Amino acid sequence: MSATPAVDRAARRRARAAADTSSPRYKWVVLSNTTLGVLMATINGSIMLIALPDIFRGIRIDPLQPGNTSLLLWLIMGYLVVTAALVVSFGRMGDIYGRVRMYNAGFAVFSVFSVLLSLTWMHGTATALWLILMRVAQGVGGAMLMANSNAIITDAFPADQRGLALGLNQVAGIAGSFIGLVLGGLLAPVEWRLVFLVSVPFGVFGTFWAYRKLHDTGIRRPARLDWWGNLTFAVGLISVLVGITYGIQPYRGDTMGWTNPGVLAALVGGVAVLLIFGVVETRVAEPMFRMSLFRIRAFAAGNLASLLSGMGRGGLMFILIIWLQGIWLPRHGYSFAETPLWAGIYMLPLTVGFLVAGPVSGWLSDRFGARPFATGGMIVAAGSFVLLALLPVDFHYGTFAAILLLNGIGMGLFASPNRAGIMNSLPADQRGVGGGMSTTFQNSAMVLSIGVFFSLMILGLATTLPHALSDGLVSQGVPAADADRVAALPPVSVLFASLLGYNPVQTLLGPDVLAHLPAGHTAYLTGRGFFPALISGPFAHGLTTAFAFAIVACLIAAVASWLRGGKYVHTDRPTAVGRAESAPAPPVPGTTPGAAAPERASVRVGADVPDPGNTRSAPSPAGLGSARAGPRDTRPHLTGGARRDAYTLVVTARGYRPAVYAMATGGNGRPATAGATDRTNGQLTGVVCGPGPDSPLPGAALRAVDPRGVIVAYATTGHDGRFQLPGLPHGLSAATRAEAPQAPPGTPGGPGGALHLRLDGAWS
Repeated sequence: MSATPAVDRAARRRARAAADTSSPRYKWVVLSNTTLGVLMATINGSIMLIALPDIFRGIRIDPLQPGNTSLLLWLIMGYLVVTAALVVSFGRMGDIYGRVRMYNAGFAVFSVFSVLLSLTWMHGTATALWLILMRVAQGVGGAMLMANSNAIITDAFPADQRGLALGLNQVAGIAGSFIGLVLGGLLAPVEWRLVFLVSVPFGVFGTFWAYRKLHDTGIRRPARLDWWGNLTFAVGLISVLVGITYGIQPYRGDTMGWTNPGVLAALVGGVAVLLIFGVVETRVAEPMFRMSLFRIRAFAAGNLASLLSGMGRGGLMFILIIWLQGIWLPRHGYSFAETPLWAGIYMLPLTVGFLVAGPVSGWLSDRFGARPFATGGMIVAAGSFVLLALLPVDFHYGTFAAILLLNGIGMGLFASPNRAGIMNSLPADQRGVGGGMSTTFQNSAMVLSIGVFFSLMILGLATTLPHALSDGLVSQGVPAADADRVAALPPVSVLFASLLGYNPVQTLLGPDVLAHLPAGHTAYLTGRGFFPALISGPFAHGLTTAFAFAIVACLIAAVASWLRGGKYVHTDRPTAVGRAESAPAPPVPGTTPGAAAPERASVRVGADVPDPGNTRSAPSPAGLGSARAGPRDTRPHLTGGARRDAYTLVVTARGYRPAVYAMATGGNGRPATAGATDRTNGQLTGVVCGPGPDSPLPGAALRAVDPRGVIVAYATTGHDGRFQLPGLPHGLSAATRAEAPQAPPGTPGGPGGALHLRLDGAWS
């Protein structure tokens, strides 16, 4: 009796899933929910940047004290580091256990730790450490969301609409990093805990919505988790990113920490562990990181371009904020305390450019492919960096806004088609891990970019800032000893003071020194004119170096993007006629030997679509011919004629005669077969049974073959005999089942009976 309610609940869940996914609106539900998840994750990646001054004041800690610099950096970088390290693992787990399941868990984890971030009663270093730990845990939820969202969208949308869908999702993610700046500036002055609590209602709503409405329609490939691969990848990548994080901090008498033995050990050791990871992945049966995917040119070139564009874009946000907060805004009448919020507002043209160009380029890439738009976007972005490098430090805002808009358009032109090109190139059962790999490159590029941009800026400032700072302070009556002390501070302290919206001179000199100066000198030193004028020259030198790096990175990304080749969709590979080796087809039951056989189409299945048993042949009804599965072949081919609107469903299992069904469309979703009582919504779900209808058969393979002989969908049944077969056109209707032939000679032993297919809904 106790099993009956569980069976009923499972049946209700299946019925609800069938009803939800049968609606033409389902794909837009998927896009809306995943966009909410990615937007929430990326907003939280940047929301702290502008809010940091209020957060540190709220927890009563001075981030510019020598021992607190690492706390500041980890609050900024911890979230980015953990998401970069874990997205591949969670993408792979999505392929194995279900992408929607991992995505739903990500929403819940993210929401829980958003609450815990605001629940602290401590002050000082203990609170900072609590926030860092909770941010890292929140990043775990963010990694689950980002790793699986693109794969879920790719499963739900047909190939000719993925560019637009992935473009909207990608643009929302990139725009979220800039929206977070404004939100942080608005909420933190009211109450610093609101910076974290703002995500909670969206997280709770998104969790419930995703649990109710999202369903796994992709191909799941059961496999054992690659624990050694996961461990070595996480340790290696985190070591490298931690080394970069500490490399931009001062070490002893050096302006940066690149000579720090700990930093060198982290970088060298991390690279060594990543090399070990590469060896491990070539030796395990089910690797986490599919090295073979890099043989797909569109995938390899797209990820290289994504890494380089991310390195050109990632650190830009920090540099522009420092430029606005430390120099331009104070010179134009804004107090230092106001600069964090207004820096976010004045950078909005960048977000507008993303929002305009991203969806349009994604839609166009569905028709013309990713290459022209992604390549052109990187060229436009490189041109915008050239224009930024030519701007004077005290620029006219209209010109600056126009260049930011151009940069946003360039990045938007690139981001959407590039991500669509990457996801379209992936086999259906590798979309989770492939999407995770792509997100790893993107998130790692952000951390690498911050390290590179800060290093270049610090090198530029270190050559000229100390002398300018010492002379400027002494000229205003500051004692030489105090002026030399401030001038000897690492340039990163000056950058962080500007980034945090503090009054730089007041913070660096301290109240004791300022109290002994004449009131007029104190007012001038702490006013809005002295410090911006003092660092404008050294800052301009650092800007030129940083923008030169961004220009080179974008141009190389443009070359990589061009090398991706023309439009490529993995499931739409062209087929060759007459190339397959076709075995003689067995006679169709009910026909006379020697009589004209029905028109036949022979299909071969490759290693990327594994066959659970030996080669099978079966005649297909309605003149569809023979579907043939060979375990060693790598590409499907069509060797005979077929009805132009007909699809074939082939069900095979070791030791059983195959079952073959015909499905057809009448155009515009009209049923083409008399007697058909239902049409697909883009997927089939049901149960494969063995000798009888009450004997569920695990491990059976189902293949849907289009009229050209291309296998467009593949699935295997689970332990309960159930399957989900996505990737079918909407409006496809069922036809009569063919009579199954006897198993060919040499078939492995087994019952030898016919397979039975019981479909959910009206088909039976």
